[in-house]
Amino acid sequence: MSELKDFRHDNEPPLCINEWGWRYHHIGIPTEMIMDGEKYLPQFRLYTSGFSTSPFGIEWMRFEKESQIDILIQKVPHIAFEVDDLDFELANRGFRILTMPNAPSDGLRVAMIEHNGTPIELMEFTGNDGCH
Repeated sequence: MSELKDFRHDNEPPLCINEWGWRYHHIGIPTEMIMDGEKYLPQFRLYTSGFSTSPFGIEWMRFEKESQIDILIQKVPHIAFEVDDLDFELANRGFRILTMPNAPSDGLRVAMIEHNGTPIELMEFTGNDGCH
């Protein structure tokens, strides 16, 4: 009996961590509730909260009705990974890109991809603002 190529044991990390070297950063959860400590990002018409105080990297996201962010990102939670080279990951993995690379803050470039109906954020830190 041959072993399935795509099979992963329960104790094995996913391919993106185990082989590609991605590092977990946060999970973003859309909400319609006004949350304590919201930070407004006018370029996205989006409020974020919770990340700086969550020991698990949970970030709440509340979108204005006029937000141009892809509807999938507005409705479905996303997971974010830190990557070493955002351009390489986008060019070589064959993902459907939801949001092209952009710089939401100094020292950070991000893009959003989609996999099996789930948005995934890729984050590349530059300078001294990174996680390591």
